[in-house]
Amino acid sequence: MTETLNARLAEGDDAALAECFRTHGSLVRSYLRRFVAPQEVEDLQQIVFAEVWRSRHRFDPARSLPAWLLGIAHNRAVDHLRVRTLRTVPLDVVADPAGADGRTHGDGMAERDQVQRALAELPAPQREAIELAYYGELTQREIAERLSVPLGTVKARTARGLRRLSNILAPAAA
Repeated sequence: MTETLNARLAEGDDAALAECFRTHGSLVRSYLRRFVAPQEVEDLQQIVFAEVWRSRHRFDPARSLPAWLLGIAHNRAVDHLRVRTLRTVPLDVVADPAGADGRTHGDGMAERDQVQRALAELPAPQREAIELAYYGELTQREIAERLSVPLGTVKARTARGLRRLSNILAPAAA
């Protein structure tokens, strides 16, 4: 079912967008709640799905649809917050940031990039379970319901995926 929804969305099927919204709308909404005020979530969710439709030609149906949706949601939330918080702050009221040389921020970005590359190496079922748990903030029971698989399957996929992820990232940490 997921593969057909992915392909239909990438091909521009109108019904696929509605199905995508029904299937993944709550995931996007719960993700957006982490960034914006409750009264802004629905509007931003609509913006995200409008962007999904506009960007459908860039979606690779072989990749994880939830991860792609959350990437768009993240970008739209950041844009939304950036517009709301753009204002000038006097330099004397800004405290010295940790790692004033910029390494702290840069190291964090490098680590996130490493994790994203490592996630891409995982088999799709393991990657999807981990992405839904960590990025989508879903419980294992919610993941099982979303994917229509037994709870034990989700637990096994998550455990195997995390173990594999650890092995992939271990050489990079050394």
